[in-house]
Amino acid sequence: MSGNVQRILVIRLSAIGDVVMASGLIPSLRQLYPNAHLAWLAEPAAAPLLVHNPRLDEVIVWQRGEWQQLWRQRRYRDVWQRLRALRRQLREGRFDLVIDAQGLLKSGVWSWLSGATRRVTLVGREGSHRLATERVMPPEGADATSGVPRLIGSEYRHLAAHLGATPQAYRLDLAVGSAAREVAWAQLDALGVPGGAYAVLCPFTTRPQKHWFEDRWAELAQQLAERGLQPVLLGGPADREAAARIAAQAPVIANLAGRLKLDESVAVIESTRVLIGVDTGLTHMGSALRRPTVALFGSTCPYQDGDSLLTSVMYDCLPCSPCRRRPTCGGRFDCMRSLEVDAVLARAQRMMEMAG
Repeated sequence: MSGNVQRILVIRLSAIGDVVMASGLIPSLRQLYPNAHLAWLAEPAAAPLLVHNPRLDEVIVWQRGEWQQLWRQRRYRDVWQRLRALRRQLREGRFDLVIDAQGLLKSGVWSWLSGATRRVTLVGREGSHRLATERVMPPEGADATSGVPRLIGSEYRHLAAHLGATPQAYRLDLAVGSAAREVAWAQLDALGVPGGAYAVLCPFTTRPQKHWFEDRWAELAQQLAERGLQPVLLGGPADREAAARIAAQAPVIANLAGRLKLDESVAVIESTRVLIGVDTGLTHMGSALRRPTVALFGSTCPYQDGDSLLTSVMYDCLPCSPCRRRPTCGGRFDCMRSLEVDAVLARAQRMMEMAG
């Protein structure tokens, strides 16, 4: 089968956490097609997770935000020209196999426009699977309420298995760029953070019901510092205000939120003693890089098994869990409130001991 496929395109445009979880497709496809040209189509926010990976031959970036801006400015001709240019680029790629790992209309259209004769996708809610030549039903037990331990990236693993890859081949695959590593180390050094003796905290995500509480992050940071670990706060530019509030409660924190590019944050995570975070892309990176990781889940539970002995998921499955985007607790967020600082700290200690 591998001899029939010479050029492959993976489409997973966003979000950052999902690109991390889908990265296991790279080693899976390399197992099946070791000599094929392997490309990935992504949006700009996620591209830094892919461009350093030596197992990828090409990263194609869809400048979606730029297109949206042109559309709002009614520069329709410019949008049309960019669409034609990207379509031409995909066609000139002469891909034999396209894997739409997102299963949405926006990804399905690009799969179709590639002109590939074999286009594989999961059956999704937007009907884009009708544009594919092979449709794969999502795996059973994907919902954490089923009680089935759900492996990280289960839907992407399902796609890999459909293609013929062995389960062992699927391992999250992030690579750290040397330039990004140098910047990260320089930033840590400027804040007086000792190499290899820090703990990364990732408190931020897009939905309040997925957050832990700011006072608990501050208390956790203080206790980590008392145990000889410098707490380092990571997040994006939009998280600066919340990060400043947490850091104000715990001056021991080295606050790097909003100060690093995405691949530089990956480099910080690469050398951490432990990572503690909520359901956000940075937390999944801890698992991908095989660092001791404690994931705090409540309204969502994307996985219960991080596919690493060094990842531990803390999830209190209440009768209302997971509520996802429809909390019924009146803003109390009981599922996250049940995760106490001492318990989180004990779990982090256990993960570090396992790492040795």
